[in-house]
Amino acid sequence: MKLVFAIINNDDSSVVSRNLTKAGFSVTKLATTGGFLLAGNTTLICGVEDEKVQSVLDVISKYSKKRTQIMPTELSYGVGAFSPMPIEVSVGGATVFVLPVERFEKV
Repeated sequence: MKLVFAIINNDDSSVVSRNLTKAGFSVTKLATTGGFLLAGNTTLICGVEDEKVQSVLDVISKYSKKRTQIMPTELSYGVGAFSPMPIEVSVGGATVFVLPVERFEKV
């Protein structure tokens, strides 16, 4: 058995979790924050049999889309002189961790 942690963009969380559930997987959804953008994201947790890990990864990959986003930054031009300079960053997609499960119980 494996435990799959998938960190995905909030914009994709509903469609990913809905499609994982539709495919027969139980999903726990956590609101998380982090990364360069300090923006909210969602961490999905699924406990699955070893042979079903690829199916979970396929659903996550299919519904977690990368996109670009313009983010404001501030450039300093000396004392008290700042100018917002937007930059384009890549967001979305998924970061996935697959961990072995030593023991699993439903009580």
